[in-house]
Amino acid sequence: MPDIISVIRNRRSVRKFKDKPVEDSKLLRILEAGRWAPSGLNNQPWRFLVIQDKDLQSKISRYTKYGRIITGANLLIVVLMDTADSYNRDKDLMATGAAIQNMLLEACVLGIGSCWLGEIVNQKSHVQKLLELDSDLELLAALAFGYPACKPISCRKKLKNLIIYPDLKSKDNKSLYRDGQ
Repeated sequence: MPDIISVIRNRRSVRKFKDKPVEDSKLLRILEAGRWAPSGLNNQPWRFLVIQDKDLQSKISRYTKYGRIITGANLLIVVLMDTADSYNRDKDLMATGAAIQNMLLEACVLGIGSCWLGEIVNQKSHVQKLLELDSDLELLAALAFGYPACKPISCRKKLKNLIIYPDLKSKDNKSLYRDGQ
């Protein structure tokens, strides 16, 4: 089993997929990973709408400028927050983000590519109407999955540029990271 930091470093947003369906057993593992995310009061406010119908994916794709990613995916999971189960919106949004990250990491372990599409929330009312969702279900993201058609690359800012200390004069930043990180 790979260590978690290796999985985190190797996960990338995949935007082009092979024409190969994601097996049900792998889909269930991805959903299970999302289910085990932490949430305040263990309220688990997330809901996962699994879409494998290409026609429906095509209709959804019209509501985002990244529609080609949705239509090219073999599997789409629309991530919703059940506002009826919500007790604190900020905490529940963070918890749902953790559920999403869990699913993306599990997909990576399984050799499945994924892409978190958040821009679609700009058209959430249209998507919610299209999907005929209850008013308690709020669209938070769409996740595209499939076998990668190519290996994406990415870069990260240096860690030293992301760390903030309240009193920089009293802290030796160099002791926390290796040069080049």
